[in-house]
This record gives sequence, C-alpha cells and structure tokens, in this order.
Amino acid sequence: MSTPSTTSNTFDLIFLGSGPGGYVGALEAARLGARVAVVESAQLGGTCLNNGCIPSKALLATAELMHHAAHAKSLGVNIEGTISVDWAAVQKRKDSVLRRLRNGVKSLFEKRGIALVEGWGRFDGPGRIAVTSGTGVSPVSSSSRHERDAHATSRHGQDAHATRLLTAPKIVLAVGSVPSSIPGWPSDSERVSTSDDALHWKTLPASLLVVGGGVIGCEFACMMQALGVEVTVVEMMDRLLPEMDRQLGEGIRPIFEKRGIRIHAATKVEDLTVSDEGCRAVLTGGAEVQADRVLVAVGRRANTSDVGLESVGLTTDRGFVRANDFMESAVGGIYSIGDVNGRCLLAHAASAQGVAAARNALSETKRPFEAPIPGAVYTFPEIASVGMTEEKVRENGIPFSIGMFPIGALGKAMAVGETDGFVKVLRHRETDAILGVHMMGRNATECIAAAGALLHVKASVEEMAEVVMAHPSVSESLKEAAEDALGAALHLPPRKVVRISVGE
Repeated sequence: MSTPSTTSNTFDLIFLGSGPGGYVGALEAARLGARVAVVESAQLGGTCLNNGCIPSKALLATAELMHHAAHAKSLGVNIEGTISVDWAAVQKRKDSVLRRLRNGVKSLFEKRGIALVEGWGRFDGPGRIAVTSGTGVSPVSSSSRHERDAHATSRHGQDAHATRLLTAPKIVLAVGSVPSSIPGWPSDSERVSTSDDALHWKTLPASLLVVGGGVIGCEFACMMQALGVEVTVVEMMDRLLPEMDRQLGEGIRPIFEKRGIRIHAATKVEDLTVSDEGCRAVLTGGAEVQADRVLVAVGRRANTSDVGLESVGLTTDRGFVRANDFMESAVGGIYSIGDVNGRCLLAHAASAQGVAAARNALSETKRPFEAPIPGAVYTFPEIASVGMTEEKVRENGIPFSIGMFPIGALGKAMAVGETDGFVKVLRHRETDAILGVHMMGRNATECIAAAGALLHVKASVEEMAEVVMAHPSVSESLKEAAEDALGAALHLPPRKVVRISVGE
C-alpha cells in the first residue's frame, strides 16, 4: 500500500462522506498504510462539525454563560446594568470555530496523504464511485439554506459538470443523516426551521415553538430560553427525552418549567399555519400556541437518496443501510457506518464505527464492534447515559437493583451552587454486572466517561464502588450510587436496597 497521488483514481478504500465516521475512519485506514480517498459534496466534517454537535455547543456556551449571569447574585456577584447578547458576534464566533475545525481535518488529510475528492459521489457498480463536480457541487456554506438548496438541485443537473470515476475493492458508506420533516407542513424556512437552519439564524426570535422534546429539542429549548426567547415545547410522548431512561426526562421537566419553558407532553401539533405575523399551532385538545418561529426537532433520517445503492444491489430498511457487528452491509466489500446504518445516531458512535470498518476492511482478522455508546444532552444541568435503561432492563426480564444518589448532596455541587440532578446505577442482582448508568447534573457529559469505561471492561458494581474518586468532585456521585445499588451507601440515610425481580 502506498500514498495516492492527487490525480490517482485507484484506491484501497473509499469513504463516501467526511463526517465524524468518514473522516476518522479514513485517518485510521491511512495510518494502517492504505491508499484512501474521501468523497465529500459539502463541507468537511459533515453534520456534526457544521450543523450539529459543534455549532450547537458553541451557541450553548453563550447561553450557559447568560444562565449563570442571571444567577450570579446567589454566588455573591453583583452585575450592574443590563446584560445583553450580541447575536451577530455569537454567530461569528461559532463560524470561526467551525472554520478552524474544518481546516484541522483538511490538514490531517494532507499529512496522512488522504485524497479529498470534492463532489457528489454515487455508486456506479461494484467497487466504483462516480464523483460529479462542477458548478454548484464544490463545497458550499452550511450557513446558507439558499446555497444548500441550490447545491442539492445541482446534483441532478449536467451542465458544467465533470465526472471522475474512483475505484476500490472496499467502500465505506458514511453519508450520515438529515433532519426529518413533517409532511404537509408549511415550507417557509424563515418561519418553520430544522436544527440545520436554526444553528445559523441571523436573528433570534422573540418566541419559539419547539416540536419534539428529544435531545435536539431539549438542547434548543434550554439554549433559547437562556438567550431571552419565550419557549414552548410540544412532545408526542408522555415525557421529555423519551429515548432515555424515564427518570431523566421526568427530572429535567420541572427544571425547565421553573425557568418558564412551557411543556406540552403527550401532545401533538394538529395544525400549523404561517403568516407574516408568525406561526399559529393548534395542539391536541384545541389549545393554541402563537410563536415567531417553529423548530421541527422530530428526529433524523438516513441520507441515502441519490447515492446509487441500486447499482450495487443495496436495499434499505426504513431508509437505513443496515450493517452487522463488523460494519459490513449485506453486499460484500461495502461497509455502512454512522447515522446511515441506524444503529446509533451519534457522532462518537460514527467515529468508533469508522475505525472498526477501516480495520475490518484492511485486515484478514475481523473484530466485531461491541463498545457501549454513551449518550449526552448538553442542557444545563447536563444529562448523560450509558448502557441499558430501566425500561429495557425490565423488558428483558433481568433481576436488578437500583442505586440512586442526589447531586445536591455532594460538597462540590453545594460549593458551586449547582445542586440539580442525580445518578442512577442499574445493577444485575445475580451477577453484580453494571447494566446502565444514568446521570443528570453538572459536568454529567464528562463524568459519564468513567461509567462507560467501567462498562466497557465489564467491571462489576462492586468494583465501581471501590474506585477512588477525587474529592470534591461531581464524579463522586458515581461511586455513591454504586454503593447504594449494593445497599452500602455511606452518605445516604440507611434504607432497604431496591431489588427488582423478574416480572415486577
């Protein structure tokens, strides 16, 4: 294997997509000595870097600072005068962060000898990717819906386009996902937006209706409220964060409502109309919500249209190209990673799967991908989870016990004035295995890494309880909850450990 030239069309491995799955997988393949090409039609870094993880966290950083400023007096800090947000400056800072990260990926490609092929890539038969480039197909700005729409239209046109044919014995499909929309709803993107649009808004609305109370909906609700926007959330299920452990969604709701965020759970938007004055939504039961804008946050779907799957015999399941534990699709030589395979729509899952696919594609010895994937919600307080939810444990008939520890009982939480939240540890009552860890509180998205590492190495709850955590820290709550699951908590009043048997 050798480094490809910039004009080479023959590779050992081609990645279709440069998101966190494609670009990380490509780096690993190049590290292993393969000739690697990455095909990208828009911006390097995919959704995560340009329209997801990174821009949302950049905006949330500003929102969290505003939230803390609003409560500074409780820490003895008096802030005189009115505190305001310069939204244009916030957006400028966010865009600067994105540029730096894109340039970083590009630099890594150059240093690793990875060929970046700009254009729209489609399968053109086994082992072949046809890349169309030309007017409208070179990378476009993620901040402009008009440019993105023009780009999408150009994929189907032929004028001023050139096609380059790439070949490789192994190809990794890493085209990611796009926000789901609601059929029949108004198409006025200035009023009815997806998260892709909302992250790049030029102005803030005075009021916002968030449709969907999952991870994206909760992060935007938290962010916008802290920035002074009047927020209403409508969720079809009976609680926020319906894909996570029930107590997390039930725990964040009163915190949101205390801040003035209106929550309508077990509710649908039955009708939505848009006018020059704003948006009018009619909810289940007849209640109405008026808002300047609507954010549609009802999930994501695989970005598998117009990538030539039929030319290689690949079929989809609800739009996803499914993969086995080796990241192999149903067609030999083609791998499917990240959001497009539907296993776990998270950036870090895509990266890990990209590395696994690269190794399996280039090695005679294949290893299944088995690592537990943590979930993180960047509200304040933060929410994080790894392993099985209590609902899933019950569904599988596993005898278990529950350990709980309130964040507010920690010295660190009291000292910094952030006492909301808890840690929940699910323990297999017969084997002492860690089944799942669920956490809400300060720095939860960082602390969950410790729980994920313990779960990954198949540590027991007793071993988790024996880990020495720094004091004072929020991470101590993990140890405390593990002790509680064993009935051995020291910093909680004595109680009978909650033991759940099959069928209870």
